Amino acid sequence: MIRTTVLRALVLTAAFAAALTPVTCLGESSNRLPTKATKELPPELLSLLRQRKMPKHSPILVRIFKEEAELEVWKQDTTGRFQFQKVYPICRWSGDLGPKLYEGDRQAPEGFYTVTPELMNPNSNFYLAINTGFPNSFDKANNRNGSLLMIHGDCSSAGCYAMTDDQISEIYSLARDSVIGRPSFQVQAYPFRLTPANLARHRNHPNLAFWQMLKIGNDHFVATHLEPRVDVCNRLYVFDAQPHPNLPNPLVFNPTDKCPAFVVNSKIARRVLEKQRTDELEYAQLLEDDVPTAPIYSGLDGGMNAFFLPWYPGRVTLSQVMPYASYLPHLPPIRWVDNDGSLTSKLFGTLF
Repeated sequence: MIRTTVLRALVLTAAFAAALTPVTCLGESSNRLPTKATKELPPELLSLLRQRKMPKHSPILVRIFKEEAELEVWKQDTTGRFQFQKVYPICRWSGDLGPKLYEGDRQAPEGFYTVTPELMNPNSNFYLAINTGFPNSFDKANNRNGSLLMIHGDCSSAGCYAMTDDQISEIYSLARDSVIGRPSFQVQAYPFRLTPANLARHRNHPNLAFWQMLKIGNDHFVATHLEPRVDVCNRLYVFDAQPHPNLPNPLVFNPTDKCPAFVVNSKIARRVLEKQRTDELEYAQLLEDDVPTAPIYSGLDGGMNAFFLPWYPGRVTLSQVMPYASYLPHLPPIRWVDNDGSLTSKLFGTLF
């Protein structure tokens, strides 16, 4: 009996020590990178990159849309502009439309994020993972907090954007190749595609002003196909700011202080204004037509792309949350039961 007790204690001690072992990230020097993290892109994708004149190691930019449950990868071509490369249906995201506010609210983040090599985890429990970098300086200035908000595999989410393992393998490889010799890539996370029609549908939502601010950055990218420079001042996002020609001092942005005087490059500003004027006319017409509004809260804990619904029936509808769930204190999630009756170790939502 004593021998069995001692052996059990040793096993538990070893397991606990393993759990405390630091996770090796892509940016760390290590020979322990697993094969899944060094996997080459599929030949057909490499061929497609060559056809589109996108060098294998050119920068990427990731755009995420919650409501549509889609993740887009854009890649810089030889002209220096980003072109659409591929869309990946999102297998699972949690929470509701709207930004992440605090630890445990199950919200997937919305905003503009910078991913460095150190934020890429080749040893994730969810196959492979890319940390979005939440909270960024905007989130911190607005007292938003949380941790470990990822794009990862395993199709399970508690505030993350979850893909299948095959999908994250490809996305991870694209991201890994893009940061060779450069410091980071940008992730833009939106509640939905910021079209006039979608904004009109969600015009009663309490986050409308926040989304209209995100739309400015979205418009900078859509109008130019260039990665927008993102700064934060006065607790607001600022895009493509550069010093005023009459002011010799360099720009200094403090997330909580008043914004310094700045201008936007005229070529960028002109294209963005043209897009915004067109969008504003369409939005005004939609309001005049009194298009129906979407519910402020879905009543569900996140969603998944329709492509995956036949694979995972009931996974979202079993994760219902109360209205205003994004603003409620965190409640413990329930475990989700597979179709065969087994209890999975993944946590998929809160059932009231």
